[in-house]
Amino acid sequence: MNSDIEFARVSNSFFSNGEYLAAPHGRDVIDPSNNTVLGSMAEVPHDDIETVIANANSAQKLWYAKTALERAEILHEVAAEMKKISPEIAELLTLETGKPYKESADEMGWSVSAVDYYAELGRHSIGSMLGSTVPGQTHYTLKEPMGTVVSILPANFPILLLMWSAAAALAAGNSLIIKPSETASLTTLSFMRAFDALPAGLVQCVTGGPDVAKQLVSHKNTHMIAFTGSISTGQAVSRACAEHFKPHLIEASGSDVFLVMPSAPIDVAARAATFASFFNAGQVCTSAEKFLVHEDVYDEFMEAFIANVKKLRIGHGLDKVDLGPLETARELDRVEAILARAVEQGATITLGGKRLNLGGKLENGFFFEPTILEGLRPDMDIFTTEVFGPVAPVYKVSSFEEALKITNDSPFGLGSTLYSKDVEEITRATNEIVAGMVWINAPILDNDAGPFGGRKMSGIGRQLGAEGLDTFRHTKLVMIDPAATSHDFWWFPYQDDEAWKGADNQSAEAVEEQPIHHFAPAGA
Repeated sequence: MNSDIEFARVSNSFFSNGEYLAAPHGRDVIDPSNNTVLGSMAEVPHDDIETVIANANSAQKLWYAKTALERAEILHEVAAEMKKISPEIAELLTLETGKPYKESADEMGWSVSAVDYYAELGRHSIGSMLGSTVPGQTHYTLKEPMGTVVSILPANFPILLLMWSAAAALAAGNSLIIKPSETASLTTLSFMRAFDALPAGLVQCVTGGPDVAKQLVSHKNTHMIAFTGSISTGQAVSRACAEHFKPHLIEASGSDVFLVMPSAPIDVAARAATFASFFNAGQVCTSAEKFLVHEDVYDEFMEAFIANVKKLRIGHGLDKVDLGPLETARELDRVEAILARAVEQGATITLGGKRLNLGGKLENGFFFEPTILEGLRPDMDIFTTEVFGPVAPVYKVSSFEEALKITNDSPFGLGSTLYSKDVEEITRATNEIVAGMVWINAPILDNDAGPFGGRKMSGIGRQLGAEGLDTFRHTKLVMIDPAATSHDFWWFPYQDDEAWKGADNQSAEAVEEQPIHHFAPAGA
């Protein structure tokens, strides 16, 4: 595949009803490794989005009319096609977002796995039988699709986060409208080829800025929103959904803590810390952004950590590198400002701390040195901010209790990592850390079968696992009396012996002797 030709093919287009359609120019798409233009993202007009929404609602009804087995078989076809085109999409992803090719290829592999997982889970989990409260009746629940789901995505994992939502939403019987990041739109559009086995209109992709997202979120004929991004935008999405009581999933910021205790294998912890902090140049919601290291092993850890970070190779993602650039020039400015504020408040730069000019064809790329900070205090701004860049703040603690308090004082609660072999510390961490996920000696790890999501300002709802499937489904209660029995104990007229007998005759003992019926009318 020629990447230039493919970027040109999908530029100024959107994907609707199974085909690519032209749309007005919105903005240039930039290669972050050299600040050159890759192509052009369309700003899809209002009327075209209305058509896309209508297509989605029509296709969803046809999709849900299929059997669960048919949907599963088609989703497996999608997964197979994704695997087939993975090398091509991974190359485009590296060019558009800057991440190393290995990370792009891994992202594709993880995405394939999610689709295969949900293809099967979607046909195994359709409701449950309940113990009846009335003789002769059958009570059960049904799981039904929301309808048309809108997925609003960031640029750091544009395919993986798309497929976490798409796989579950499609397995549940929904249609999907994708609004990709403005800095990963071309790759996402090219990826739409993977859905050729699905009915036209079931998966569509519209590009653009905030106005496109607002129309999709507020529309009465979209029925569920899955959003990943900043806190402020997530709050805006939540407020818009409230107008229609529209269900929504919000995965907002994270500022994860990484604890290192004396019993930890320090060499392993230092290598893990390097990955947890600098994976995808720190542009990961679950990146380790606050290192809390026990004073007894602080010097040993720092020596090993610094040595590991110094070995990191930085450059173009299609070369043999460990780190690429940040996504945009704006992100470069933002990370630089966060670092400057930390230094202003008393932090010390131990390693890195500035932009990188790699020269040659990469001279204008958005590269930033892997950075380690020391001399920190919990009251510094960097402790309550998501850095989302290649910066590792390290703080010395005197005890596990101090580390636990700093961890839980954070406004965020996405994930936390503990390196320790102390059973008591491990048990306390898993029980006491207020976060959606806790990793013990195993940082930044996902499992298709395990729920992903946060607490506090890190968002609401869950992706992945059985919980992730239910995120995209309604639960309906069904009660059936096949004999259509007439019920004296329940319906009018009420029995005379259950009526109020007056204060003189209604003793506490008499009340306790009244017959008890273990049911309640609907709405009670």
